Amino acid sequence: MGRIIAIANQKGGVGKTTTCINLGASLAATRRRVLLVDLDPQGNATVGSGVDKHGVEHTAYELLMGSAAVEQVIQHCPTAGYDLIPTNRDLTAAEVELLTAPQRERRLREALLQVRERYDLILIDCPPSLSMLTVNALVAADSVMIPLQCEYYALEGLADLLNTVESVRAAANPTLEIEGVLRTMYDPRNNLATDVSAQLANHFGDKLYRTVVPRNIRLAEAPSHGVPVLTYDKSSRGATAYLALAGEMLRRADGLPPLEEPAP
Repeated sequence: MGRIIAIANQKGGVGKTTTCINLGASLAATRRRVLLVDLDPQGNATVGSGVDKHGVEHTAYELLMGSAAVEQVIQHCPTAGYDLIPTNRDLTAAEVELLTAPQRERRLREALLQVRERYDLILIDCPPSLSMLTVNALVAADSVMIPLQCEYYALEGLADLLNTVESVRAAANPTLEIEGVLRTMYDPRNNLATDVSAQLANHFGDKLYRTVVPRNIRLAEAPSHGVPVLTYDKSSRGATAYLALAGEMLRRADGLPPLEEPAP
């Protein structure tokens, strides 16, 4: 049965979608069966996977509202190597409609239960807010991956996210855990980044991934071509970092010790 990981941080611009797409492609490159769920109404993970968000017949909105079955919504992304539940701006309406819907926080969980045995990993790209969509993702997930830029305000927002995780664990998903904290857009020349990184290591211990995702122009360019960086430029530092992250995750899952930390 596939492990479901929500990639979440209510702060925007920290690399959630970049991580979802490129981690998904890297895991698929290791022959894992991967499903990516785009739960952000901006639809950036959909576009970055090479899918026209305006041309899709069924999206995550119909899935959450019960007007489409999960099999109708899933489509394959050949350049990325994974399957996708796409989305677009229609999903914004779900945030309002779910407020009065029965089983409102369990809609995504129930939908994914029907297909999770087909996949090794299911990655959910959450919106940059602590909304009902994010709650659906956390209730559906086994664990939460937190991409984090090493800056002061990122630490402030992290406390709010951890409180939400605790609330969801207490109310609806007692087995929810922190999968790991990922440092993104990392610049080792920045003293603040180094200081924040040390604080994260002290607080999270082995929950902090040894892999660090650097600032990389190829990572920024790949979405405009609708492909993961592994397809766009597999020799780039961004592609190398996400392949390393996939390897670190799989080693953790197998109970193996980490490899040497890659240079940021």
